[in-house]
Amino acid sequence: QQQWFVYSAQVYLCGKITAPHTDLACILHRFQSVSLVLCGRRYFLMRELFYLSCVSLFFSDSVLDVTLDPDTANPYLILSDDGKQVSYGDIKQDVPENPKRFDNVVCVLAKQGFSSGRFYYEVQVKGKTGWDLGVARESITRKGTFTYTPENGFWAVILRNENQYRACDNPPVSLSLREKPEIVGVFVDYEEGLVSFYNTFTEKLYPYFSPYLNKGGKNSKPLIISSVS
Repeated sequence: QQQWFVYSAQVYLCGKITAPHTDLACILHRFQSVSLVLCGRRYFLMRELFYLSCVSLFFSDSVLDVTLDPDTANPYLILSDDGKQVSYGDIKQDVPENPKRFDNVVCVLAKQGFSSGRFYYEVQVKGKTGWDLGVARESITRKGTFTYTPENGFWAVILRNENQYRACDNPPVSLSLREKPEIVGVFVDYEEGLVSFYNTFTEKLYPYFSPYLNKGGKNSKPLIISSVS
């Protein structure tokens, strides 16, 4: 069953794009996905393999030009001038304090937020041993520490220690991937198959990123927001 298509938020763990394919039937062949339900408690984990190139074509009308919001970035994070890359620095930067900024948790949100429609973007994670990617509610806690769960406004997939993938829930859900992804695609749909969603959730969602800690230089590579062609 193609359950992945009807859920409200999905995080796709992708391989490197190879030859283009135009037959959408091949979507069921070579792509690994994890579906996250925004209005529910449980994660629905899929193990089908799909062609990433097919998925990019399939979501072409929903591609979002994501840029990072420096006003939300933790002081230890270093953002590129174009807002497309983020990495962890060992020195706390002198940045203005504001209510939007994460002061403890090492993460950053995108400038773009949505409360309707659907969007898709991709992030390059090649060479990293840890990262967090997903979406977050506008009203999430910005100060102090918190747990990454849907109840707290986070729908995310994380990598720790090079090969430990988890969907953030309470308790976390371990993911077993056949290949280490080089690109992570995130697709959010507010409308397909989610009538009850509008009755329980009206806040904006923002793309959420964390390059995680450097781990002695082992995880120094930045997260890079990729252009979707």
